[in-house]
Amino acid sequence: MVHSTSHPQVSDRVRHVPVPPAAHALSTLARIDYENALLAELDPAQDRTAEQWARAVLEDAPTGMQRALTQGWTSLGLTLGPARSDGYLLGWPVRHSTPDIVLLAADPTLGLHAELLFERRQRTLLLACFIQLDDDTARALWAAAESRHPQVMHQLLEQAISRTA
Repeated sequence: MVHSTSHPQVSDRVRHVPVPPAAHALSTLARIDYENALLAELDPAQDRTAEQWARAVLEDAPTGMQRALTQGWTSLGLTLGPARSDGYLLGWPVRHSTPDIVLLAADPTLGLHAELLFERRQRTLLLACFIQLDDDTARALWAAAESRHPQVMHQLLEQAISRTA
């Protein structure tokens, strides 16, 4: 069963939206137990690839936020690579990248599989998260983080849009 939480719109630029079917099709997970998505309105003059947007959201976040994210991801049992190197984005392996789409997928050590999808559109950026929970350990780990997750995603995206404006 897919769990998705509805949240009130906090700003005019970034809002929670249902995950579009086309985004589901890009996931490589065997099944999706949790999903959420945000859509950010962009200045039409901004010309960045999906991967450049993902780097702006994650790697250009304040150092304290990057550290908190990395600690959170590893506490969920995600295996991360080098923070900043080719093929990785703040430790997340880049599984697929085109100018319009980048899919990040971290390998599990504790049964929690995670993917982040950034999709650049003409005037918006979609950020979607997909989680697969293999067992009770993974479900317990995710239950502790799930309530904060949408707010953190919103904050990251809102800050990135502000930094690039």
